[in-house]
Amino acid sequence: MSNLRRSFFDKLAQAGRQLYACALPQSCVLCAADSGPHALCTACEQDLPRLPTAHCPVCALPTPQGAPCGDCLQQQPAFDHTVAAWSYAWPLDRLIPAFKYSGQLLLARPLADGLHAALRDAARPDLILPMPLHPQRLRERGFNQSQLLAKAVAKALDCPWHQDVLERIKLTPPQASLPREARRTAIKQAFRCRQALSGLHIAVVDDVMTTGASLNEVAATLKQAGAQRVDCWVLARTLS
Repeated sequence: MSNLRRSFFDKLAQAGRQLYACALPQSCVLCAADSGPHALCTACEQDLPRLPTAHCPVCALPTPQGAPCGDCLQQQPAFDHTVAAWSYAWPLDRLIPAFKYSGQLLLARPLADGLHAALRDAARPDLILPMPLHPQRLRERGFNQSQLLAKAVAKALDCPWHQDVLERIKLTPPQASLPREARRTAIKQAFRCRQALSGLHIAVVDDVMTTGASLNEVAATLKQAGAQRVDCWVLARTLS
């Protein structure tokens, strides 16, 4: 059996185990309490670190009275607005990597539910798009975590979404491994939009916003394709 076929069947078996686990009673991944069919118990889910109410409307960094932050005033990002469900602090700094890199797909539901709750007052877009993975990263990981989140949120909001409008055409090092300025350089021209988006309001779903370099490049790409407004919907925002 070729390595490619073996990898495919390994991923298929992993997905089967995850689906099987979904049907069984679970223990909360944080406190080990009975959580029914869910990865998190209600108490732990409610204790996840919410983003401060007063934050920059553009990039979601905490600011006094929720005013735009200095960076966004000095240089407006290509995106227009950010909604983040939580601050990227413990235990989300454990849960999101477990979901993203370790294939703990049971976490998709509580994470998507939290993002959906944060979007209660958000303007509804014309189209929801997931942050794309480069094909090589997708083969390595077996799934795109942002696509799972985008699909769940779109269903909850009854909004259209698409997985193939936006593609990643440049393989870059993991952004978390790069200094701030290196992230901006590495991500340049990393994305391509495959259709015209003239006058549309687009929401892009991702897991964590750190410097915002990837989301800024995505938003610039979408606006070059004609998008009028681009919002970022993320699970968590780093606070520094």
